[in-house]
Amino acid sequence: DSGAGGALQFAAASGSLSCRNGTQNGESSSTVAAHSNGLISVTNNGNAVSNNNGVAAQPKKKRLSQSEEDVIRLIGQHLNDLGLNQTVDLLMQESGCRLEHPSATKFRNHVIEGEWDKVQPSSLNCFLNLQQAVTVVCALCLGRGEVYCSTNNTRRMKFLLLQQKYLEYLEDGKVLEALQVLRAELTPLKYNTERIHILSGYLMCSHAEDLRAKAEWEGKGTASRTKLLDKLQTYLPPSVMLPPRRLQTLLKQAVELQRERCLYHNTKLDSGLDSVSLLLDHSCSRKQFPCYTQQILTEHCNEVWFCKFSNDGTKLATGSKDTTVIVWQVDMEIQQLKLMKTLEGHAYGVSYLAWSPDDAYLIACGPDDCSELWLWNVQTGELRTKMSQSHEDSLTSVAWNPDGKRFVTGGQRGQFYQCDLDGNLLDSWEGVRVQCLWCLSDGRTVLASDTHQRIRGYNFEDLTDRNIVQEDHPIMSFTVSKNGRLALLNVATQGVHLWDLQDRVLVRKYQGVTQGFYTIHSCFGGHNEDFIASGSEDHKVYIWHRRSELPIAELTGHTRTVNCVSWNPVVPGLLASASDDGTIRIWGPAPFLDVQDAEGLNGMKVKPSHLSRCRSLISGSVNCSLS
Repeated sequence: DSGAGGALQFAAASGSLSCRNGTQNGESSSTVAAHSNGLISVTNNGNAVSNNNGVAAQPKKKRLSQSEEDVIRLIGQHLNDLGLNQTVDLLMQESGCRLEHPSATKFRNHVIEGEWDKVQPSSLNCFLNLQQAVTVVCALCLGRGEVYCSTNNTRRMKFLLLQQKYLEYLEDGKVLEALQVLRAELTPLKYNTERIHILSGYLMCSHAEDLRAKAEWEGKGTASRTKLLDKLQTYLPPSVMLPPRRLQTLLKQAVELQRERCLYHNTKLDSGLDSVSLLLDHSCSRKQFPCYTQQILTEHCNEVWFCKFSNDGTKLATGSKDTTVIVWQVDMEIQQLKLMKTLEGHAYGVSYLAWSPDDAYLIACGPDDCSELWLWNVQTGELRTKMSQSHEDSLTSVAWNPDGKRFVTGGQRGQFYQCDLDGNLLDSWEGVRVQCLWCLSDGRTVLASDTHQRIRGYNFEDLTDRNIVQEDHPIMSFTVSKNGRLALLNVATQGVHLWDLQDRVLVRKYQGVTQGFYTIHSCFGGHNEDFIASGSEDHKVYIWHRRSELPIAELTGHTRTVNCVSWNPVVPGLLASASDDGTIRIWGPAPFLDVQDAEGLNGMKVKPSHLSRCRSLISGSVNCSLS
């Protein structure tokens, strides 16, 4: 039928079909094929006909499904990017598929070569009209969700092309030609007028380097044109032109999904595919996770109430009921700690510690009946400030402002102060019974948990406050993630709760931990803060993956309540815990890995003679890949 044949030819010409045979994929009527051995075989409606030697010809090819065609095109695109053009031609010929529409190929070549006269708006408009026709008449495209608005896409693509043309004229010093493009071609589009105003300002650039810097543009050449082509391809349906590097994108997504689903993945990996093996699924062993006691620190002579790694991960500060603060030096190579300084002179036990943003100072607070706080110079070990506003105060918590020049402190007797490094009072907030404090990165907002089972945000600049979190039980302590989005709460008799501070919703309740009315401090940690750790009144340390309510590890070894845990912010495989048993335990990966574990470190082959390097690999100092 001539009408049907015409419709088919139109569909094929417009890119709605990815087969390049004149008929549907696998549906031939009568075909004559020449073989390399000179024999001729004929098929008639798919039925094999014997040749003159009596040898039966091959039956017709299996009709490819849409997903199979997609895979072939993805492979073809990848091979083409590698320069294996003959292999691509053979693959397309044998499969009967087409990598992309011929018009798309011409369009791509014109863009890469900078032949702007051949990608004039008129020819581009014709090309996109074909695209619009495909969207309207091709049921296959509609069924796959390829719905594109031709009118809007035409303007966007024209704008991007003309912008590149304009910038290249400017770089070549052809100011009049560039001005003509701006006035006669870009402006009449009436698209993104704000950007057109910015482009007009580039006419004042004195030289090419100035233009490239202000426009944040790579300059005339393959790099900028390839980036332009990547943008243009987003406005075209994949039946016409595949998105750039589509196979690599899918593989990266698969790799990332496997990492996210791995409960023990705790290393920073290269985002590229060169560092991973695609032949095996990603898997991390529990032996690579900080579940094993590396060191037990016993220098304190009473209960240890608090521990905290410095922001650069090179030190650990611990506070004890014995009234001392010990600063430990972390050997980043062997991940062992040794005593650096003992800070003495506190009138009470030390129940809370806070490092300044630059780790130069350390503030120590005491229990409920303590009205003083101590600000130490860590390097010299000298006491810089001993602050006390009133003997009636109870200064049990402190938080540094991000500028490192101020801090806030308070307690459960209704005092809430902002002070400078010399202890001078800058601001105060009356009547707030503070349990725990945190300063957000904006430098203005202070979060404070109080005796009303809530966390409120206080702004010392405009003296406003607002409710952010409301619990049904007392909030014993809380900490905030590095990005300021999540808060981790230890709630009396309830355990550990994760809140979204932006949406003000409870995200997750973690199970397993025993939390009564003792103050226990939990923490975020590991690579990308994917993990949560908390002490417990049952003498254990519990670790959860942030997305899982059930613990992935329960660490035993302490003999009394574990009051505080701290995850090293630089070495994701290093965790510290402080307990009423008077010790600090340092947790890390298994100290010795067998050959199988070493070879299974996410796909990296590690010789037995190199097992000593496994710990540094796990901790993140050496990148690992998939196993």
